[in-house]
Amino acid sequence: MSDSYVIVGDGIAGASAAETLREQAPDAEITVLTDEGESLYNRILIKEYAKGKLPEAPISIHQESWYDDHDVDLRLNTVVVDIDVEGDAVRTHEGETFEYDSLLLAIGGTPQQLPVENADADGIHHFWTFQDARRIKESVEGAERAVIVGAGLLGIDFAAICGAQDVEANYLMRGDNWWRYALSEEGAEIMHEAMRERGVEPVFGSGVDRFEVDDEGHVEAAVDPNGERYECDFAGVAIGLNFNTELVEATPLELDDGIVVDEFMRTNVDNVFAAGDITTFDDLILGDRAKNGSWGSAKEQGTIAARNMLDYGSAEFRWVSSYSITHFDFPFLSFGHPTLGDDSVEATTAEGEWRRVALKDGKVVGGVLIGDLSPQSAFKQLMREGRDVSDQTEILMEPGFSVEDLAATTEQ
Repeated sequence: MSDSYVIVGDGIAGASAAETLREQAPDAEITVLTDEGESLYNRILIKEYAKGKLPEAPISIHQESWYDDHDVDLRLNTVVVDIDVEGDAVRTHEGETFEYDSLLLAIGGTPQQLPVENADADGIHHFWTFQDARRIKESVEGAERAVIVGAGLLGIDFAAICGAQDVEANYLMRGDNWWRYALSEEGAEIMHEAMRERGVEPVFGSGVDRFEVDDEGHVEAAVDPNGERYECDFAGVAIGLNFNTELVEATPLELDDGIVVDEFMRTNVDNVFAAGDITTFDDLILGDRAKNGSWGSAKEQGTIAARNMLDYGSAEFRWVSSYSITHFDFPFLSFGHPTLGDDSVEATTAEGEWRRVALKDGKVVGGVLIGDLSPQSAFKQLMREGRDVSDQTEILMEPGFSVEDLAATTEQ
């Protein structure tokens, strides 16, 4: 009898696991359960759809026919309500039970809602799914003024959407600059100016104390903690994710801001694995537990999980993630863990070009590149090698930096 594998979640982590399982176990029984109403799509491209730059068609990755062609049992609109890790079974909202030999949880997260008055009003949007993108596109196309909350990588997508749709917006930020945990004011100002050029005004030392609504319950203004009122008929909120751990809180699975897995993507229950946003994993490069929700990281985790579901210990997760922003006239890329570390070095390398590298115990753990992405391979190599560069950090800031430059200095 062939082994049975159940995957909860059809994002890139779950889908890459299904692909790998089918490739390496042709006779296995594979079931994918997802609460979404459509099969795998490209989460990176849905922002371009919301900006009005792409139609729907190119965004789909797996048509439903893919699952039929690969003998994968896909169940859309299916909510898993119970996981019995002792009985090796999951149960759905319709009372159906799926037994498994191995289980993969790729259950991700849900956007956090602001804990303020009228946060659920009509016209206030969160951005995570393709369905969210459709609602955002429809709403922003009819908007005149917008407010954006959440000074991070997801919040800037709202800024770009408003800019592309010619909707003037105020971007309310609690700190002194955008993504203040990864960028200094000098680097962030490049981003601020790009926003202003598109009609999005950064507002610092701000936030939302409450939303005001009209008689029909549609948002009409955001009031910040300073009492400033910003009129809007569209609001985008991107303040982070609540990880969907409620499904497993009554199980023996270890939790720590997500489901804890080892370097093989296995939980503390031998036949239960996890991948993607939901995981708190052993980062072999960082030397500590970490989280990373980038597309490439989730895809690799799904692949590694599947390989270890088939043969535990056969493949470890060792990955330097990256995240790019393509909304502006210059490139932007973050890599590794740019918000971590105990030290950092930064520099403006040319007009409109800026870089910052985060260090921990003298080793590169992440960074941000604006304008010039050419050093990314060198920085990622240093991360993978775990090299101590504490005595040579100034070389990392040199235009045209390569690992060979550092090696030559070491030999002197």
